[in-house]
Amino acid sequence: MAYLEITLKVSAANRAAAAEVYKKYKDPFLKQIKGAKSKELLIRDEDVQVLHGFASVADASAYLESDFFTQDVVNELQPYFDGAPDVRIYDVA
Repeated sequence: MAYLEITLKVSAANRAAAAEVYKKYKDPFLKQIKGAKSKELLIRDEDVQVLHGFASVADASAYLESDFFTQDVVNELQPYFDGAPDVRIYDVA
């Protein structure tokens, strides 16, 4: 098991729109992406995190390079970013 954590700076005014993008792509992510196990939206006052569960680190890394992520998800979310996303992959011990 592995986790991909993407932390996004999104202003309070843009959070509802960003959440709609998350909702739009959650089901296709779980059905179409190799090794996808889960996807959760975590909201704090200072940022928003999307926590993706994968079968392996290799699956998480491949997702970051996929057209689904780079062309679809990122393109729709980018107008709501207040800074560069922080992207981390964790291997579960």
